Formats: sequence, C-alpha cells, structure tokens
Amino acid sequence: MNHLVEIPELRVITDSHWPQPGDDAVAGPPVLPGFIGSTFSPLVAVVADRCLQSLYGEVPAKQGEKVGVVLVSRTGDRASAEQVRQLVADGKRVGPLYFFQSVPNSVAGYVAARWGLHGPVVCLSPAGDARQTGFDQAALLIADGDADQVLIVLVEQASQGDTAVALLVSGGEPS
Repeated sequence: MNHLVEIPELRVITDSHWPQPGDDAVAGPPVLPGFIGSTFSPLVAVVADRCLQSLYGEVPAKQGEKVGVVLVSRTGDRASAEQVRQLVADGKRVGPLYFFQSVPNSVAGYVAARWGLHGPVVCLSPAGDARQTGFDQAALLIADGDADQVLIVLVEQASQGDTAVALLVSGGEPS
C-alpha cells in the first residue's frame, strides 16, 4: 500500500540570527553551562532563545503544542572535533563533556527541554543546501502530524566567523 503524504507549504512565524547588531561576533555567544570549548552549542541556544522569546516571551511553549526541533549543520561542531583530535594526538585524556557536547542532539534536547517543546528532535548534516534540508525535514514532520510547528536551527562554524539562524515555521496560511 502506498501512503502519500501531502507536504505543506511552510510559513516562517519568526526568526533570529547570529550575529546581529549589538552582538560581539569576536567574543562569541554567551557561555552555555555544560558545553565547553566551542561556540557550536552556545550558537544554537542563543538563536533558539531569541527566536522563541519573540513568540513566547520568557515562558516555555504552551503545554500540548507539538513543536519540533530540526538542527542542521553541514560541518557540525568543528571546534570540539579539532580539540578532541588534538587531545588524542597528544595522548591526553578526553573529558566526558567533549563526548556529551559532540553529539548535536545534546544541545537540541537542551533547547527542547528549556522551552517545553513537545515534538521530535532531528539533527542533520547534509552535503547540499542546509536551509532547504531543514525546510524539507520540517515540512515532513508537520505533514506526518508529528509537529504543529518546527524550530529550524542552521549553524556553521567557520574561520571567517560563526553564523547561526533559527526559524520557527508552521504549515498553512497565516491565521
């Protein structure tokens, strides 16, 4: 039996970016407790917080809302990977926090728990267009009924500067 799911058009409800005016791009995003030595997880947290605060204020999402999280990064946490590589090459012990934070689900789960989001958490590392991959995944989660809204977080660490974008999307027409 072939089950076809109609993929909805997505509508961006709100978004946020790093860096934005007033951010110290050189110093990086605010420290995120439990995540060390890398800007990857703090970048995810700061853009997610900004995006969700613009909609919910300082309180978690309404109970019962199915808001998913889709974290997309073509390169992943490059800084942590390099630090672990160097520690291993030097014959030094790798601390447990590096293992914990090297899994992108850790920070995606942190965001979901902090904001009371009750939808799926998906982390992707596409070879192609990260933004399109995030939108495609969000559309599938909404079409399948797994989420009413999806927080898409796109994050990249680069020598010319770290960037992150969070977009809260839903299906259908504006109400």
